[in-house]
Amino acid sequence: MSAEYNIYFPDLNEIPSFPVIPIPEKELRDGFLVRSPNWLGDAVMTFPALRQLRKLLPAHCGLMVVCPKGLAPLFRALDCVDKVIPLADAHAFMSAEERLETAEANAGAAFFFNNSFRDALSLKRCGIPRMYGAAARFRSLLLTRSYPFEKRLDHVLNHPHQALKYLGMVQASGAPVWDGEMPVLTPDPLSPPCEFIRGIAEQEKRLLLLAPGAAYGDAKRFEPEKFRTVAKWWIDRGGIAAALGGPNEVGPASEALQGLPEKQAMNLAGRTNIDELILLLKRADLCVANDSGVMHLAAAAGAPGVAVFGSTDPVATGPLSRKWIVLYQQQKCSPCFRRICPEGTRACFGALTAEDVISAAERLEK
Repeated sequence: MSAEYNIYFPDLNEIPSFPVIPIPEKELRDGFLVRSPNWLGDAVMTFPALRQLRKLLPAHCGLMVVCPKGLAPLFRALDCVDKVIPLADAHAFMSAEERLETAEANAGAAFFFNNSFRDALSLKRCGIPRMYGAAARFRSLLLTRSYPFEKRLDHVLNHPHQALKYLGMVQASGAPVWDGEMPVLTPDPLSPPCEFIRGIAEQEKRLLLLAPGAAYGDAKRFEPEKFRTVAKWWIDRGGIAAALGGPNEVGPASEALQGLPEKQAMNLAGRTNIDELILLLKRADLCVANDSGVMHLAAAAGAPGVAVFGSTDPVATGPLSRKWIVLYQQQKCSPCFRRICPEGTRACFGALTAEDVISAAERLEK
């Protein structure tokens, strides 16, 4: 099959356009507060909007992010974020301590990059005078300004990219147009990697990182044996390979490396924190990934890669990098966005081979 460098990279001409109503500088107070999405991949897709929001703020104001506790290191690693307020339970109302910390941040405006009515009500109680977000879940009455977006459709490729929706909201408040550049990610120097992870990062051999899992479900996962074929090809050329993922993705990672030499093929699923993950991704010579949080973070960290899409939509949620090649063969039933293939055939992945991935990887090296 043919493959091109990321033809699904967002077309900036598709940024949703709303009338621009700037927030007066005298009303900014100490800056902006952003409520992030709860999932890693969705959080990474907010990075362009965060970068543009920071450009909108005067130097004396800060950009603050409210996020699940597990994502706090991700936002602390961004050069455009000044303060992070972690939530112990992102699916519940804020605790009294969390509300107090948020109120004391003294933000002049809040931007919601999720669709939660509960979170809008929580931040309203924190005394933030202006709130902006998508028109969703009956919360528009709580918002200073809400933005309508078309509902996602199954079996078609959906425009625009999710990142452009966030950009549309912030540009409507006066933020400059995105230039395609991502914020800089830097692992926390106060959270050094463990000796094992540091050893991998410091290896002189070329490093392939695999992301064979996908937290959403099996319908997003390229077959483990195909990942294994790619890893063997890489190792046979003198490199080393490591599989990444969360604690629930140890199984797919283990399958992807089955039978390969342990010193050259390492299962790191469930063994890395976010700072270690960023370190490895910034060091990687190549990343091969399903549509997953690791894919999005790898692209944001600057690693080149090959993304394999099946049941989901590369137009709406592809990697935000021109260093990636996206492999996708749309079927009549895709994208279906199901966790498990409803037909039981996984035809969207059956149309793609390990040789397609290897061919794409070789093109990236040229």
